Amino acid sequence: MARFFKPQKKSLDTKHKAMSVERLDHQGDGVAFDGKKPVFIAGALPGEDVVVQVTEDKRQFARAKLIKVSKPSAERVKPFCQHYGRCGGCNLQHLAHDAQIEAKQETLSQLMKKFAAADLTQDAPVRSEDLGYRRRVRLSVKISKDGKLEMGFRQRSSKDIVTVTHCPVLDTDLDSLLPKVYALLDGLRGRRIIGHIELVGSDAGRVLFVRAVKPLHDEDVASLKQFADEQALILYVQQADADAERLSGESPHYSLDTLTLAFEPQDFIQVNADINQKMIAQALDWLALSDDDNILDLFCGLGNFSLPIATQVASVVGVEGVDDMVQRASENAKRNGLGNASFYHANLELDAAGSDWGKQRYSKVLLDPARAGALGVMPYVAQSGAERVVYVSCNPATLARDSQALLERGYTLARLGMLDMFPHTGHLESMALFIKKA
Repeated sequence: MARFFKPQKKSLDTKHKAMSVERLDHQGDGVAFDGKKPVFIAGALPGEDVVVQVTEDKRQFARAKLIKVSKPSAERVKPFCQHYGRCGGCNLQHLAHDAQIEAKQETLSQLMKKFAAADLTQDAPVRSEDLGYRRRVRLSVKISKDGKLEMGFRQRSSKDIVTVTHCPVLDTDLDSLLPKVYALLDGLRGRRIIGHIELVGSDAGRVLFVRAVKPLHDEDVASLKQFADEQALILYVQQADADAERLSGESPHYSLDTLTLAFEPQDFIQVNADINQKMIAQALDWLALSDDDNILDLFCGLGNFSLPIATQVASVVGVEGVDDMVQRASENAKRNGLGNASFYHANLELDAAGSDWGKQRYSKVLLDPARAGALGVMPYVAQSGAERVVYVSCNPATLARDSQALLERGYTLARLGMLDMFPHTGHLESMALFIKKA
């Protein structure tokens, strides 16, 4: 019988090690080096001497748990949240807010220089308040082994839930609901079948969305409706495989200057309302809109960019991969009397050239993809001949990758900047302007 060699699994060296942290990675973890191998350390800051314990050791990299900070950075501050260190919602509260912004700017510059060979001075960061900025939150719900209700965020790299009774980065009107919603859920007959809840701020009122994995008892539905009425909430309930149903309140919406955008609680909206307003204003400024422009807005969602653009140009075409969002964007255009905005449903990973919207000519393009980026549609954008392309990104790595398609087809990177959409987290929102060479 043939025998096959099985290499022995390398045992993990868990002895504590002293290391010096050199920089932050693009997710906010400290980076030290063991020889030439990078070691990623959550909670460590550049310039710090630390003691760590390796938790994962791969050929190309390792991860380690922070045991002690022997020499702290001057930028290290005391976290302001009682749940920090256990809750997986924020990961940079130990770094001063101004230093967070500088670190994210440095990350953005490094990635653009490394992958897109583009190096230029960034615009001033777009910033706002760093507390109370989140207008939506999704909280996991489950019953622990000892029968206690848990409602909160999952721990980092874990399925365990940290019950959150106060979240300083959450909008204060939503934050005040946390203990009340906890008590409500804890009193339900079907508390074991609640999967998660969402709280969303809207101009029509606060939204409570409850997801139950099985049908709820009539008494529980009545309790939810009574609570919503008492707290003046918009209540949505989704039971088992049924569609979500609005049981109290009017449809939620948010405003952009004179425009009103309706949405459903599970639709994507930017979590930071103030930064969203400033981001739109900057994007429209960078596009240098004129009344004869024909604009293409890719990954348009509800029309967050499309509709403000439509107020200043001849026409705008929005394209989105989620059909429900396309319908909502079309309805929002009608609601706001914008007859020059049209919307299409399309898979933006496929070739766009043969589509109805892809055959049209556009003077300028805006795109705002998800974290995976826009690799599939970038060849189309690069050969479109658009004078200007504004790329809004929530992942600097995919922005840097996708930029190459534009730079190779005669575009120059003219402006670059970060937007402080997610203070106290490693998430980095950014914007880049590309201009076609004459």
